[in-house]
Amino acid sequence: MTFDDRLAEGGAVPVEGWDFSWFDGRATEQRPSWGYARLLAERAATSTALLDVQTGGGEVLAAVPGLPPVVAATESWEPNLALARRRLGEGVAHVADDADLPFPDGRFDLVVSRHPVTTRWDEIARVLTPGGRYLAQHVGSGSVRELTEFMMGPVVGGRRSRDPLTTHSGVDVVGLTAAAERAGLTVTDVRHEALRMEFFDVAAVVVFLRKVVWTVPGFTVEAYRDRLEVLHAFIERHGPFVAHSQRFLIEAVR
Repeated sequence: MTFDDRLAEGGAVPVEGWDFSWFDGRATEQRPSWGYARLLAERAATSTALLDVQTGGGEVLAAVPGLPPVVAATESWEPNLALARRRLGEGVAHVADDADLPFPDGRFDLVVSRHPVTTRWDEIARVLTPGGRYLAQHVGSGSVRELTEFMMGPVVGGRRSRDPLTTHSGVDVVGLTAAAERAGLTVTDVRHEALRMEFFDVAAVVVFLRKVVWTVPGFTVEAYRDRLEVLHAFIERHGPFVAHSQRFLIEAVR
C-alpha cells in the first residue's frame, strides 16, 4: 500500500470505545504482569456493590464473569457512553471526568477504573464504604513518549506537566500515592511497569493517535502529514516503530 493509502485507511477506522482488536497484526503492546482484568474479576467476586469510573465503552466490565448484585458505571464521552449502555444497560451515568459522582456517600464497597482520564480522589473516598476498596490501572507519565516526541519534537523539561488530582492520564507513582492518601485512602499496593509497543505501519499510528488523543494533542492527519510521511519511510526502511507505554496499578482501602 502507498503512503496515501495508509493514511486513508487509518483515517477511516472508528475510534469509539476502548476495543483495540483492530490493531491485531498492525501493532503490539506488552501487557502488565499483574493482569488488571484478572484482579478485577477476583475483587468483584467478593463485592456487593461495584462502581466502574470512566468505563469507556464498558468493554472491561462487561467481560467480568461474576458481577456483584449492584453495578454502576460512569462515562463522559458520548460515543463511548452509547457503547457502554449497549453493553451494560441504560443505567450507565453520563458524568464529566472531573465532576462529582452522582451517588450517595458509602454506596460502593469496590470502585474500579482502567486508564482514568481524571481521578477525583475525594469523590472516590466519599462513595466508598468504610473498608471499601479502590482498584485501578493508570497511565503513567511519559507514556508513549517516543511517539509524542517523534511527532511534536522534544518535550522540554519532561512530559507535559500533570497534576494527579485534576488532570488526565500521566501520573507518577509518588504523586499517585500522595493524592490517594490525602483523600483519606490507605494505599495497599502500587506497581509500575514500562511496556514495549511496536507499530508495524503508519495506519496503525494514525488510528492510535486518533484514539488515544492525549498522545499528540490536537492531532489530525492533515496537520501532521509531513511527520507521518517521515514515519512511514522509517518503518518501511527499518521495521516497526518502538515506543513504551507506562502503566501503574494502584489499590487502596478507605
